[in-house]
Amino acid sequence: MLKISTSVADGGVVTLRLDGRLTGQWVKLLQGTCEARLGKGARVVIDLTNVSFVDREGLAVLRGLADRNVEILNALPFIAEQIRKAAQ
Repeated sequence: MLKISTSVADGGVVTLRLDGRLTGQWVKLLQGTCEARLGKGARVVIDLTNVSFVDREGLAVLRGLADRNVEILNALPFIAEQIRKAAQ
């Protein structure tokens, strides 16, 4: 299960705070949410503070979003390393 909380700061920066596990159908939910915001020209930040697990598909989506200048914050060290490795 994954919960996505959205907040918008001054300057239009959209922060998506994730809680739970980024797996299966939740990966598509995150991707759709990000695409909708990016399509409107927003700067998007993803906060992974409360994410305990990311599957392979989730890692690929996070890596692709990072390549599009989406900032990914507060990932557990293991998850951050897996995102970095997904780029190779």
